[in-house]
Amino acid sequence: MCCAIDNVPGTSGSAWHGRAKEWGEAEVRAAMRRPLPGITAQVTMAPRPRPFRPPDGSTPRQAGVLVLLYPVDGHLHLIFTVRPTNLDHHAGQVSFPGGGWEAGDISLAETALRETREELGISTGEIEVLGPLTPLYVPPSHNMVHPFVALAPRRPAFQPDPLEVAELLEVPLAVFRNPAIRGEDRMERDGLEVVIPYYAVGGHKIWGATAIILAEFLALLESL
Repeated sequence: MCCAIDNVPGTSGSAWHGRAKEWGEAEVRAAMRRPLPGITAQVTMAPRPRPFRPPDGSTPRQAGVLVLLYPVDGHLHLIFTVRPTNLDHHAGQVSFPGGGWEAGDISLAETALRETREELGISTGEIEVLGPLTPLYVPPSHNMVHPFVALAPRRPAFQPDPLEVAELLEVPLAVFRNPAIRGEDRMERDGLEVVIPYYAVGGHKIWGATAIILAEFLALLESL
């Protein structure tokens, strides 16, 4: 159920950590104090073509997701979920934990925390939300997704809900410093060629909304 990505060839492990300065908690905090690059960063990992606005006159549902970081053996990690293949939207895709706003949520940050508790089976009492990233419209689910970057002081004791999570991916943040994990697929949709950028991690491809959100967060870190 849980897959720790610690030996991606050419990206992590002691050799990779030795070649590139890692981003630690101080860098993450400093990055989240910087102005958000927004769509300038988002488009670098967005499928082309892709709408970034909801259709005129429509009101998308609101959702919150958590970009959750925590230390393992002194290295910051990110947690991703692999969604079950029987879901109506984004089946089988790699996602950040999160979901739709519900009555009773005092904010979209609380939505992201609540959904993270439900999906991952963890306590969020020690999780510190550092701030938001740029909201992103997701056409297939007609959601306006609000990402929030958060830090946990230690690795949470994950007990994922099997109805919502097929697999967990724990990825060292340093992995994303390696440009070799970036690639592109091409497919035809409605008679048009669509280019789909992705991050290749642990036998999975991180693409779509998750890659777009991740691209903005990484751009903040790279701007330091």
